[in-house]
Amino acid sequence: MTSSDINSIKKLWIKVCYGEMKSLIEELKKEKIVLITGGARSGKSDYALKLAGAIRGQKAYLATAQPLDKEMEERIRSHKEKRGNEYVSIEEPLEITQKLKEIDGTFKAVIIDCLTLWVSNLMHQGGSSISRTEEEIREFVDCTKKLSSRLIMVTNEVGMGIVPDNEMARSFRDLIGFANQLIAGIADGVVVMFSGSPLRLK
Repeated sequence: MTSSDINSIKKLWIKVCYGEMKSLIEELKKEKIVLITGGARSGKSDYALKLAGAIRGQKAYLATAQPLDKEMEERIRSHKEKRGNEYVSIEEPLEITQKLKEIDGTFKAVIIDCLTLWVSNLMHQGGSSISRTEEEIREFVDCTKKLSSRLIMVTNEVGMGIVPDNEMARSFRDLIGFANQLIAGIADGVVVMFSGSPLRLK
C-alpha cells in the first residue's frame, strides 16, 4: 500500500466520521432535552456547542463552575472564548432550577454545563444533607419537563473507575449517578462521548 493509498483512506475515514457526526446532530437538534455524558476531557462541552449551534434562535449558556482557584479561572476563561458572543452567559452555581424558570421561553436553547459541578456545589453549601441534595435534583428534573426552551445538559460519568476511599467521595459518586439516571430517564436524547466521538444511547 502506497502513501497515496493511506492518505486516501484517511480522507475517506474523516468524511465518514464527519458525516455520521453531522447526521447525529441533525437528529438531536429536534429533541427537547438532550443529555451529554462521558469522562473528563472527552469532548462533552464542545459537542454541546456544536449541537446548540445547529439550533436557530437565541441561546443561553448556564455555567455552574465557580472560579475558586487559578486553574478553574483559566478553564472558565477558555470555555467563554470557545462559545464566543453567540450565547448569553449565565453563571449560577446553585439555583439552576429557579434560574431556568426565570429565563424559560426567552431562549430557544439553553446549555447547562455542567450538572456534575452543580451537584458538587449543592453538597458543599453549608453541609447540605444527602437527602436534601437528592430532593433538589428531583425538583430540577421535574422542572425541566415543564420548560418550553430546549435543554442541552452536560454531565460526567464518574462511577466507572475505582471505588473512592472516603465517604464524601462515595456520596458524590452516588449522587451524580442518581442525577444522571433521573435525567436520562426523561431526556429525549442521551449521548456518551468517547475521545471526542459521540455515541447515541437514546
